[in-house]
Amino acid sequence: MRELRVGCAMWTHPQWPAPRERLRAYAGHCGAVEGNTTFYATPSASTVQSWVAQTAPDFRFVLKPPRSVTHERRLVDAEGELGAFLDVMAPLGSRVHALWIQLPASFGPNDLGALARFQRALPDGLRCAVEVRHPAFFEDERAAVQLERVLGRIDAEWVPFDTTVLFDGPPGDPSEYEPRAKKPRVPRRMRALTEYPIVRYHGRADIERTVAGWVPWVDTVAGWLREGRSPTVFVHTPDNAAARELARRFHDEVRAVVPDLPAQPTPTPDEPMTLF
Repeated sequence: MRELRVGCAMWTHPQWPAPRERLRAYAGHCGAVEGNTTFYATPSASTVQSWVAQTAPDFRFVLKPPRSVTHERRLVDAEGELGAFLDVMAPLGSRVHALWIQLPASFGPNDLGALARFQRALPDGLRCAVEVRHPAFFEDERAAVQLERVLGRIDAEWVPFDTTVLFDGPPGDPSEYEPRAKKPRVPRRMRALTEYPIVRYHGRADIERTVAGWVPWVDTVAGWLREGRSPTVFVHTPDNAAARELARRFHDEVRAVVPDLPAQPTPTPDEPMTLF
């Protein structure tokens, strides 16, 4: 059954109410989350068990492996570290939507052999999604075709990170300076390779500019759903304070175009923030 999941880059934020089980509260609003924290440190087994306890079986994590795998070893001779990471994540079971291989901007067409060898070593049944940032993949059609061919060998997805709205014109708010300095500036790419496309969209501090900027994605995601695909869309803003509500708004806008798309569950009211 086709479905659209929406989510954010994190499940906790200083401006969101802070109940004891923050992931459970987040999962009441969104059906998926980016696993960015696992890039910096592999969580303990008890932490992963708490993630299982706080989420329903249909909640989805898009997990980023440790940076030692993608950025230090650059996918070469990283099987041991990846295996140890996956062992810790194993209790999540079907909650793992995809292994998200975010590669450094220096990882270019000449490195595709390493990606191909890395993919061949992945466990059967583990969905893989790759995010590249090297300009050649966006400017050279031959490089893009080569990448798609490598990904196609294991039915892996190419994850676009759409920052075109973020870089459209000068900063409009002080919060935009940091993401503009850190996020990739590459052309928008809107082609799905698999049944499960993943999109990362970065808006602006101005909510209405964010919403106006995602209009092409509403149309694209609606088209994917009509084709029988099941996309996942993550919404980012400079400070992400409104990202959780914006993700739900994106889902609602797609559903207005695809009326038979199931409605989102009504979120459980947030617990009030406390000092203790």
